[in-house]
Amino acid sequence: MALQRGTPAREALDGAITAITAAGCETPRLDAEILLAHALGVPRERLITHPDTSVEGPAVRAFQDAVRRRAVLREPVAYILGKRGFRRLELAVDARALVPRPETELLVEVGLSLPEGARVLDLGTGSGAVALALKDERPDLDVTGSDVSEAALELARANGRTLDLEVSWLHADLLTGMADEFDAVLSNPPYVADGDRASLAPEIVRHEPAGALFAGVDGLDAIRALAEQLATRGRVALVALEIGAGQTQAVQELIRGAGFPNVRPERDLAGIERVIVGERSAR
Repeated sequence: MALQRGTPAREALDGAITAITAAGCETPRLDAEILLAHALGVPRERLITHPDTSVEGPAVRAFQDAVRRRAVLREPVAYILGKRGFRRLELAVDARALVPRPETELLVEVGLSLPEGARVLDLGTGSGAVALALKDERPDLDVTGSDVSEAALELARANGRTLDLEVSWLHADLLTGMADEFDAVLSNPPYVADGDRASLAPEIVRHEPAGALFAGVDGLDAIRALAEQLATRGRVALVALEIGAGQTQAVQELIRGAGFPNVRPERDLAGIERVIVGERSAR
């Protein structure tokens, strides 16, 4: 896609939409509008109300590069922008962690029901999205975010500093080495089966961290290991795990087997059973 300086925004958008559509992206118009608004430093709505806005100066190259990354490399829009909205927060995001998704907000919703002052672990925190959103909306909670990836933790720490939210960060593989000091564990663990790799969009497979996505033949390796650890953590009274479509029954059985007799699924906006919640009386 070649642009001339002074090209009207509507023409720039048309060229970008054509390129992004040809690449097979699902939302080409939305992607093009977001990328152009970012390059111009204006709200996306301005492209609609002022379609003759000129693409000038550094914005020309910035937009061309952004469209190339989206259409040719199939890079996620959030990584191109370097940011993603999550509930009330704007988070810095990059390839060190998964792009925060709307369905993961269900974990925050579950956490909002915790009693005052509860100690909460966001296990596999990635960019820090769940931990930081929970602390933002429930400042009384004592929140910790953990991850096996030190690179992801660097991103989460940076988000915490930028947002000025007091969350503790811990480098750990699941609960290994942790004391039994949390009242609740919330987690978006890896849950994609290794054999499902080919069914995922190029944005995911090429750019998002594989360690945060794939979990063995049935996608349950991480959840299975976590359930075994939870069985020995008597203080944990609530666990909430994001899961993949079709995993409800298997994960419910694992959570019950870990000593949580009260288990229920929570559905996302698409009606998919996306989070499994287990509750018990703390020992």
